[in-house]
Amino acid sequence: MTLQIGNTVLRNRLIIGSGKYKSLDDASKCIEESQAEMITVAIRRTPQSKAGEKTLWDIIPQDMHILPNTAGCYTVDDCIRTAMLARELLGDQRGRFIKVEVIGDEKTLYPDVQGTIDATAALVKEGFICMPYISNDPIACMRLIDVGAHAVMPLASPIGSGLGIANPYQMQTVIEVIREHCIKQSRELPIIIDAGVGVASDASIAMEMGVDGVLVNTAIACAHDAPRMARAIRLATEGGREAYLAGRIDKKLYASASSPVQGRFTSSPTQ
Repeated sequence: MTLQIGNTVLRNRLIIGSGKYKSLDDASKCIEESQAEMITVAIRRTPQSKAGEKTLWDIIPQDMHILPNTAGCYTVDDCIRTAMLARELLGDQRGRFIKVEVIGDEKTLYPDVQGTIDATAALVKEGFICMPYISNDPIACMRLIDVGAHAVMPLASPIGSGLGIANPYQMQTVIEVIREHCIKQSRELPIIIDAGVGVASDASIAMEMGVDGVLVNTAIACAHDAPRMARAIRLATEGGREAYLAGRIDKKLYASASSPVQGRFTSSPTQ
């Protein structure tokens, strides 16, 4: 069940976000219930705290991997600058990862595809482990692989929408194209669904399709019982992965009897 990103191995394929929680206590309970080993943090949007006040950094376990993101960046330069600030803040060890976000439109929050590719290329050269957020476009995903991305994170549907996998056929194409492209390059690279998960079944469906992990924030943080949703999505992620590995049966147009019509439990015609 492990997930490898760069040289880092995670036992849990669910990555959680750190925003929108009702309280820090709620966020802490969700971290515990999710059993996630990686959490994404919006460096530009982390609120300033007063002296002695409890902060987000206080509730993140020391052994948890932090995935800083460049949310709110609309240019390549802003994205690179924010990534550098994140590494300065977290240090070389905890600041190696970066979720690359270059937003192209304020209303839809869809990524600027070319800007994301350019920013990823530049940050890979600076030694970052890059996990870019990108549209569910197989060509864009291939270009990110070509410039050295360590994972690709296609959106299932718009950020925070809770719509689930809006176009499963497109997502299946993305998965197949990325797998084939990685084989040609003799690489293994994880596909992580980012944006759009609304309930546990969305995570399960994504995992059953063959993605390697899911990143979930809003669906957990804004649920009526956030810790319970964190647990539900963790279990769904595990179940979906097991189902994918088990291999589903072929779909058929007509019925197929569940009980055997031949074998030792069937009476012979002569009896």
